[in-house]
Amino acid sequence: MQFGPLIKFYRIQQGLTQKELANGICSVPHLSKIESNAKEANQETMGLLLERLGVNLSSITENEGQIKLLVSELNEKIDYYLNDEADEVMKNLQEFEGIIPFSTNLHTYELAKYRYLIFKELLDVAHKQYELLNKQKNIFSQPQMALFSYLNAVWLLKKGIYKKADVLLGSIGKDSKIEISSGELFYHRAIAKTTLEEPGYAIYYGKLALQEFMVDHNFKRILHAMMLLGINYTHSKIYEEAQECFKHLIRNAELLKETKLLPEIYHNMGFLQKKLDNFEEAILFFEKSKSLQTDHNSHYLITTYSIGEIYLELNNEDRAREAFQEVYELSKKLESRKYRILSNYYLMTLDSPEKSLAYTEAKVIPYLEESDGKSEELIGFYKMLSNHYQKIGRFDQAVKYIEKIN
Repeated sequence: MQFGPLIKFYRIQQGLTQKELANGICSVPHLSKIESNAKEANQETMGLLLERLGVNLSSITENEGQIKLLVSELNEKIDYYLNDEADEVMKNLQEFEGIIPFSTNLHTYELAKYRYLIFKELLDVAHKQYELLNKQKNIFSQPQMALFSYLNAVWLLKKGIYKKADVLLGSIGKDSKIEISSGELFYHRAIAKTTLEEPGYAIYYGKLALQEFMVDHNFKRILHAMMLLGINYTHSKIYEEAQECFKHLIRNAELLKETKLLPEIYHNMGFLQKKLDNFEEAILFFEKSKSLQTDHNSHYLITTYSIGEIYLELNNEDRAREAFQEVYELSKKLESRKYRILSNYYLMTLDSPEKSLAYTEAKVIPYLEESDGKSEELIGFYKMLSNHYQKIGRFDQAVKYIEKIN
C-alpha cells in the first residue's frame, strides 16, 4: 500500500490543507515529501497523520486483502458466465475505488474492470478503459501484458474486427503465464477462426476449449464451445458430427433452461437441416428459434430471412413473400444494408424475375463482393447468373461469372 498518496487522497477528500494536517505533527515540507513518496515517514508520524484523518491503518491493510479476493471472485464469475453474480461483485469492488489507486491491486483491478465491461457488452466504455490501461502498459508484468492483449482481442471480436483479433490472440504464447483460463483463450481463438471462415482451425481450437471447460466443470462454457463446434462441423460438411453436437446442445440447454442460448441453438440446427435438404424440419427449428426471440434484433432478422429462403425452395410464394417483407421492413429499422438488399432481391424475384436479375448485378453482387469477400452466398449468386447467361446464349457473360467462382 502506498501510504503517502493515500494520505494525500484522504486529506484532499476532507478539504484539509497540508498546513492544517501537518500542524503539531511534522513540517509542511516534510508532509509534502511523504505525500509524494519522496520520503518515508516513521511509524509514529504516519500513525498521527492517519489518526487526524480518521483513517484506521489496520482497516486499510484488511481492505487490500479484500480487494484482491474480490478481483479474483469477479474473474471467476465471468469465467462461469454468472452475469448477476458478477454485477454484485463489481458493485462491492466499486466501494473500494477510493483506495484502489494506492494499493498493490491497481492494475489487476483495472484489468478485471476492463474484462467486466467487455463481458457486459459496454464496448464504448470498455474502449475508454483500454485507453487508460494503454498509458500504463509499460509497467505491466508479463502476465498482465498478456492478459491486456487477450482482452483487447476479445474487444476487437465484439466490434467485428476479426483479423486483427486473430493476430493478437496468436501473439500470446503458451509460456506467457496469462492470468486467464486456457479454455477462454482457446474459445476466443476458435471464434476468430470461425468468423474468418477457417473451420479446420476453429474445430481444433474449439476442441481444446471444450476439454478445458470440461475439466473446470464449466457447464455454460461447455455449451458455448459445443455450439462453435456444431457451426464449424456444418460449414465443413461434417454433418453427422454437427447433428450430434446440436442434439446434445438442445437436450442440455432445455434441461438447464438456458432460454438465452436456445434460440441460437435452434437456429443453427435449422441451418444444418436446411443444408441436409430437410426443409420441413429446418422451418420447425427456425420457428422455434423465432418464438423465443423477444427482441426484433439482427438475430431475429437472420432467422426470418432463413425462413423466407426455405419457403421459396418449397415454392410457397405467399409465405416466402410474408417473411421477406418482414425482413425488408425490419432491416430498414435496424439499418442493415445487407438484408435490405437481399430481401428486396427476393421480393423482386417473386414479382419480376427479369428485374431481379438486373438488380443482382447492379446491387447484390457489388455489395457482397465489397463486404463479405468470396462467401458461400456470393458464390450462389455467381452460379445463378452463370446458368442464366448460358440458357440465353450469352456465353461471354457466363464465363465471366464462372471465372469469379474459381
